Parts: sequence; structure tokens; C-alpha cells
Amino acid sequence: MADLPRSAARRTARLAALPVAYGGRKAVGLGKRLGGKPAETVMSEIQMRTAEQLFRTLGELKGGAMKLGQALSVLEAALPDELAGPYREQLTKLQDAAPPMPTAVVRDQLAAGLGRDWASRLTWLDGGPTAAASIGQVHRGTWVDGRDVAVKVQYPGAADALLSDLKALSRVARTIGPLVPGIEVKPLIEELQARAVEELDYRLEADAQRVFAAAYADDPDLAVPGVVEAAEKVLVTEWLDSPHSLAKVIADGTQEERDHYGALFARFLFTSPAITGMLHSDPHPGNFRVVPAADGGLGGLGVLDFGAVARLEGGWPSAMGRLLRVAADGDAEGLVAVLRQEGFIRDRITLDPQLVLTYLGPFVEPARTEEFQFSRTWMQQTFAALNDPRSPEFTVGMKLNLPPSYLLIHRTWLGGLGMLSQLGTRMPLRAMLMEALPGFAEG
Repeated sequence: MADLPRSAARRTARLAALPVAYGGRKAVGLGKRLGGKPAETVMSEIQMRTAEQLFRTLGELKGGAMKLGQALSVLEAALPDELAGPYREQLTKLQDAAPPMPTAVVRDQLAAGLGRDWASRLTWLDGGPTAAASIGQVHRGTWVDGRDVAVKVQYPGAADALLSDLKALSRVARTIGPLVPGIEVKPLIEELQARAVEELDYRLEADAQRVFAAAYADDPDLAVPGVVEAAEKVLVTEWLDSPHSLAKVIADGTQEERDHYGALFARFLFTSPAITGMLHSDPHPGNFRVVPAADGGLGGLGVLDFGAVARLEGGWPSAMGRLLRVAADGDAEGLVAVLRQEGFIRDRITLDPQLVLTYLGPFVEPARTEEFQFSRTWMQQTFAALNDPRSPEFTVGMKLNLPPSYLLIHRTWLGGLGMLSQLGTRMPLRAMLMEALPGFAEG
């Protein structure tokens, strides 16, 4: 596989075939049920095969397809238990892996990005990738000054594939939606489209990573590798020694590890806008790495991949803390007033304040107590209530508007809650918000 599958027609056809295959499996399943096979067994088989095909296809195509899969992986905690099992393993695989490109192609990309003399600076390069993402893969190497470095190389054709995929996915979003019940696929794809071009230029990523690296250079618990050299399609950064990502902690970590690393993740997520003026907006487990402690105890947290960032000059929006605080305090009238002021409720739209509070209440529940236990059960219940068309609160979600300035904040916030729920972290989030969000402490 020399590079990304480039034919837009072939890529679109594979994506469009996903819901068709799902429909075919349901028809076969109906036949099995009529033949006497238990309904639960049939549905489990359908879900398993659908999950395997869906996320294998998203991973193999890379580009925008894999980016959607990685975004879905963070929201896996929102899926009901009977659906989450078959999907979980396939989703997790997307966080760290994808088929590699040949060494010759990697070298061509390095020459194009760093110049023909790239080997005089990058004196050693691992023959195979150590990680892969939606538009590039990472190799380990040695820089001319002896430093271990991570070399991220963009797949040839990544730009065309990314934009083509997201356009194709937007057309089939309504039919892909039922494959991952409980998750809103169409708005997710629209937000990915809005950020796609920025992520294709590694120089922009390098600019953001330099700011984060400088901000956390002296932090004993959070590590951001420094940038060594950058070009449009090649990024060289310092190597981060880490045995595994947070995916392993999610899979089999102790409660102590879940609490520790979850709290570090939350601290980085919620406090970095005030420190850097930016928000890391790709919170999936593969981007957060465990950094071993010298004494063998619980270590620090390394942060990777700054291709997707929300630029928040001055930190979080000034109304963010006030919005969360009035909701956490149960002030329905105050909540509607702030939502209307910030553009979440448009002019001439009338909503019952109590229904608005009930609708948004689950999201602010972690901020209502001194200590909160995140869990998949909590995430599932939250999303189930929001997506139940029989509930009176359901119409609230249909009438609320998401201002453009909050698009990336919204996805990152949901992704952060999803990761904390996957980890099962127990932590004092309220105290952290008191410190991090302007307006929250004042009420």
C-alpha cells in the first residue's frame, strides 16, 4: 500500500456500502430469528460483524474516514452496554494503529519536506512506524545532536483523501448514524470538515506544540515534547518515553491509576486555555501517554498531537464558567438568560427554563458535588436521556443553537467527559473548575 487509496469514487463507494451491508445483515438476522435462533444472539452477531466492518473500513481508508472513527472512539462510553462490547475493541484499535506506508515512500516524503540532505540531520530512522494516525504515521529516529526524536510523516494524497472522505461521509451521515446508535454522527462530521484544512499543515501544528511545550516545560506531571523541525508534511519532535497510552489504563488500570491519570488529563484539558490561549481538541486515549516515574510509582502524563486546537485568546469564553455555575446551582431562569446572551437560544425561540435545565443537567452533574465518580453508566444514562424522542426535554435539543465559536469547545468537552467515563475516574472536578473557569467561582 504505497499511500492512501486515492480514488474518490472507490473511497466513497466503500463508505456508502457500510449501511447497505448493515441492512443486509439485519435481513439475514431476521431469517435466523424466524428459524428459531434467539433474538439476542442474532443481534450480538450483527453488531459484532458491523463493528468489525465499520471500523476496519474507517481504519484502512485513513484520511477523514479514520478521523471520524477516532472521534467516535472517545464517545464509545455513551453506547449502551449491549452495544458497546462489540464496538469497543474495534474502536480502540483505531486510536493507535493503521496500515503502514512503505519505507521508500517515507523517504520521499522526508526529502520533499526536509530537503535532499535530510539524512545528514536525521542520522537514524526506524524502518517501521511506531504509531499511525488519520493523515500520517510516526517513526522513531535520532537527530544529529544525539536526541531521540519522533518523525511524523504525512501520507501522500492525505489532503485529497481527507477532504473527499469528509464530503462523502456528510452525504451518508444519516445512514451511518444507525450503525453507532446514541451518537450524533452528522454534526460530528460537519465539525471535522470545518477543521480539516488546518490539520493538513504540520507547520501550524508545530506552532501550537511549541507554545504548549514552553508552557509545560517545568511541570513535574505534564510533558509536551519540544519541536525540532517542521515542514508542511513532516514534523520532527523530541521523543516521549512512554510504555503505553491511556487506552491501557482504560482497559486494565487499577482505580488508583484511573483516578491519578484521569485527574492529570482533566487538569491539562481544563487549565491549558488560560495558560496557552489554546485548547487541545483531539482528546482520544492514543494522544495521552503514561510517562513512568523515576521511583516506580505513578508517573506523569505526556500529551501528543496538536493538529487540532481551538484558539481561545484570553482563555475560555468569559461566559463559560457562569453558564456552568448557574446550571450546576439549578438556576433555570439564569441559565436561559446566559444561553440567550451567548447565542445558544436564538431570538424568537421560546423555551421552558425548567426543561432547559433538565436537558442540560446531566452534563453539569460532575460540577455539583465536591467529588464525582465518572463511569460508562453515567455517560450512557446521560446520552440516553438526551436522545429519547419520547421525553419532553428532547425538543429542547432540537431548538438549541451551537454558535460557531463553541463548536470545537463542545466536541472537546464531550470528548473529555467520554475519556473520564472510560477511565472511571473519581475526582474533585468542581474545585478544578473553580480555579480554571472564569465566572464559575463567582456564581
